[in-house]
Amino acid sequence: MPFSLPAAQLAHPITLPDGTLHKGTVYLKTVIDHPRMSVGDYTYASDFGAVEDWASHLAPYLFPFSQERLTIGKFCQIAHGVRFIGSSANHETRGPSTFPFAVFDPETMLGYQPDTRDMTIGHDVWLGYGALVLPGATIGNGVIVGAGSVVRGTIPDYAVVTGNPGRVVRMRYSESEIASLNRLAWWDWAPEKIAAARHLLERGDVAALLAFNEKYSDGSDVTSGD
Repeated sequence: MPFSLPAAQLAHPITLPDGTLHKGTVYLKTVIDHPRMSVGDYTYASDFGAVEDWASHLAPYLFPFSQERLTIGKFCQIAHGVRFIGSSANHETRGPSTFPFAVFDPETMLGYQPDTRDMTIGHDVWLGYGALVLPGATIGNGVIVGAGSVVRGTIPDYAVVTGNPGRVVRMRYSESEIASLNRLAWWDWAPEKIAAARHLLERGDVAALLAFNEKYSDGSDVTSGD
């Protein structure tokens, strides 16, 4: 039976061999309704326990009245224990005390946010078990974040990041290949085209993926086989 992507509108996209749905994995765009958070199609999160509110589970400091935003691209993969620590969590640091006096005063608590930096996650990013993403982080397309990593700052496209603090340990592809992949933007393709390209998206041959795109675009007969 030919492969096809589970519809982006599903809540639970994984069907187990016995035909039941895997309730621990969700397409986030379908289950999240938060004014300060946006998620692209096919991005999923997984957890070992039942989660009632995925927005607060993943980003516990991102409130409806927060001034920052969390933006996550398409086809991201978010493992158990990943947390996005938004700017709303930060305290004022310019004075001798970091105690947030303002939040204990009803007249000033809603206007108190010394840090308003957004968090932006690109497309096809894999965030490993227990990773923490800190205020202001910008993670590029195709990045792999290792388990337990603490990420801040700007992470370039197709980097591998590990450790605390998170550091780039290697690049997944050459500069020219990364530029080609970003121009290709396969995550914006129609689901049928992505399904047909699955065998190439699972490999490291960027040139073959580019060739597939050219054949598909000109109407050539392209199948999902080798």
